Amino acid sequence: MLTLPNILTLSRILALPLLAFFLWWPHWAAGYAIGFVLYCLIGITDFFDGYLARAQGTVSKLGIFLDPIADKIMVATVILVLTAQGYLRGPYVGDFHVIAGLIILMREIAVSGLREFLGGIQVSVPVSKLAKWKTTFQLISLAALIAGGALHGQPCQELGDACKTIAESWMHLIGLTTLWLAAILTCVTGWDYLRVGLKHMD
Repeated sequence: MLTLPNILTLSRILALPLLAFFLWWPHWAAGYAIGFVLYCLIGITDFFDGYLARAQGTVSKLGIFLDPIADKIMVATVILVLTAQGYLRGPYVGDFHVIAGLIILMREIAVSGLREFLGGIQVSVPVSKLAKWKTTFQLISLAALIAGGALHGQPCQELGDACKTIAESWMHLIGLTTLWLAAILTCVTGWDYLRVGLKHMD
């Protein structure tokens, strides 16, 4: 049961409290730098657990169960901590960037519930190409937001022309832009999954 791929998946879950710890203090640039490295390591294990499971022929029910949970917990952890510490605040619309994070979280919860329902009636929902793009933008966004904290050490508290902190940094803008792209694709793919689910809810 505890194969190497499953151990890697569990390590991702167990590393999340540590990641949250390093991201908890918005003025601690070194903490965000460590958090960025840890975030990248978690992403690497996400690739290798699936790759090794397929290569070694050790795909297990535990791995199929844990892998998507680990991904969703990581995304939720980072979005919630960054929101709490002010890193989803930016120019032009201020705190409204939080809405993009909320859209992503709501979609993850809804799709998880939908997959659980469809699994009960033995209907599978394949991952679409758009969903993969959504995941890519999502991962890039969170990485950029964390990297912005490592480079600048604090979120922007003032949004005027004189603001020279993280909210006007190119790294932070990349993070917010890709977060909105992920949120838009989240709505599209979420609707696609819902349409499939509705066909089986008669």
